[in-house]
Amino acid sequence: MTLDLWLTRIIPDPRHRDARRDIRSAVGLHHRIMMLFPDGLGSEARQQTGALFRLDETPHGHAVLVQSTIAPDATRLDPAYGQVQSKSLRPLLHKMEQGMRVQYRLTANATRKLGHNTTAGRPRQVVPLHGADAEDWWERQAATSGLTLSSVSSARLDDAHGERASDKRSITHARTRFDGTALITDPDALITRLAAGIGRGKAYGCGLLSIAPAR
Repeated sequence: MTLDLWLTRIIPDPRHRDARRDIRSAVGLHHRIMMLFPDGLGSEARQQTGALFRLDETPHGHAVLVQSTIAPDATRLDPAYGQVQSKSLRPLLHKMEQGMRVQYRLTANATRKLGHNTTAGRPRQVVPLHGADAEDWWERQAATSGLTLSSVSSARLDDAHGERASDKRSITHARTRFDGTALITDPDALITRLAAGIGRGKAYGCGLLSIAPAR
């Protein structure tokens, strides 16, 4: 499959006011990330760029991983905002093959839609999943993404939240981080899902699946 994906790592400087504010707001961070791409892309800019992001906490502070289908332009961010490094994922995509063992990380909005006979809420209401239910959700998602999970651990994270400037609507997405190892069963299906993202809340820090050859 011919597809180029770019991975960008941003290390926000906690001394920078905008960086501190973005870390607290998934909406603000979404808008900051979209600054890496050309103007004039319209209302579907995220889909056109394939932009997905994940906010990770490291021993040294926060890191933002951004994946996109077009190369980002780091010069569009204030240099004082933080460190920015980008690389093409094409070598990794070309290396993937059936039976390959990989490590993965996914932060996702694991959910289910209630049925008409539910007593747990409103019919068709989307409710977040946690713990074993969230892990079951990820196992089903992985199976349709060309992966068979060998191991999985999950951790409930703080919700992604913020307020949209356009309509003042509050955005909230429950987040669960999944880590583990898996076997690739369908490389083409995996590449398709890597590019598309997994689950809901893709504009607000959910859905970015990262993989690397297992050690």
